[in-house]
Amino acid sequence: MASQSSKIEWTESTWNPVRGCTRVSEGCRFCYAERIAARFSGKGMAYEGLAENTKAGPRWTQEVQMVRELLNAPLKWKKPRRIFVNSMSDLFHEKIELSYIQEVFAVMKEAHWHQFQILTKRAERLLDFNTELPWAPNIWMGVSVEDERVTDRIDALCQTDAHIKFLSLEPLLGALPNLKLDEIDWVIVGGESGPGAREMKKKWVIDIRDQCADANVYFFFKQWGGKRKSKTGRELDGRTYDKMPV
Repeated sequence: MASQSSKIEWTESTWNPVRGCTRVSEGCRFCYAERIAARFSGKGMAYEGLAENTKAGPRWTQEVQMVRELLNAPLKWKKPRRIFVNSMSDLFHEKIELSYIQEVFAVMKEAHWHQFQILTKRAERLLDFNTELPWAPNIWMGVSVEDERVTDRIDALCQTDAHIKFLSLEPLLGALPNLKLDEIDWVIVGGESGPGAREMKKKWVIDIRDQCADANVYFFFKQWGGKRKSKTGRELDGRTYDKMPV
């Protein structure tokens, strides 16, 4: 499917011109995309050869696929929307060539009536390619940061030429008391969900919310998470936080 309406609270649609991924850090341990891909990995299905069910649970096979037939899809969507790019992969995966990443960026730049939201855990590769990419105001670039061990991703993001820079602190697995927010426009916080979900402490969330307020950064609280996230909801101190860049 070229586009899919998304239940992810901070976006409206998903677009996946890349399929497949590889675990890179602790935030990947219970990856939702890996679980979904494994369910659709049978013969003739979209993720055949890209994911599999093993005795240890769903696993990526380390193979990645460029889905060229979906590359120009956003140009056909006339109604403006917020689009999460590669919800089932990472555009800056090591097996994706720069030339293909440039093609994806060119489509996003041309489809200027949409807002494109990209997330990566491969911030070093993002920075390496920064000057080779056609940045545009409608392209929002973010990095995923689950704990203090990977905050260097923020430093790399801040050195890019992205017009809107954001952080996805999900799954939040530890306190982040000293976030560098000087060049950050937006912060999303969320707890892990699904089988094996690890606890997110309220004090971590409150601290991040307060850091964002002090730095005048938009704060979006996505979910508490848990095995059944619908039961825990997304209210923080009796209210929802849905702020994002205009």
